[in-house]
Amino acid sequence: MVMELLNSHISVRWATEHDEDAVRRLAFLDSARPLRGQALIASRDGKPLAAISLRSRQVVADPFTETSDLVELLEMRAGQMADSAVHELPRHTARLGRLAVRGR
Repeated sequence: MVMELLNSHISVRWATEHDEDAVRRLAFLDSARPLRGQALIASRDGKPLAAISLRSRQVVADPFTETSDLVELLEMRAGQMADSAVHELPRHTARLGRLAVRGR
């Protein structure tokens, strides 16, 4: 297990409209409300495993997978973005609040 984690590819990026189902799935698995607003998503080897709302700092993560490292990275990156006042989104980035409501 440790060797798998050491050899894995991790990415942290803006959640886009293409991530809507994945973020909703993570919230469902984590028994949490869907994220609202701008969010970051963390993936390991291309599989989305955790996400964080930049507004509320709510985190959702797959409870059946080791995600503490991903959650820590998400929290650190969200903090950096808040400290540097990075609030402008790329054009393709979704605001999950509008998207999450559609499915409920």
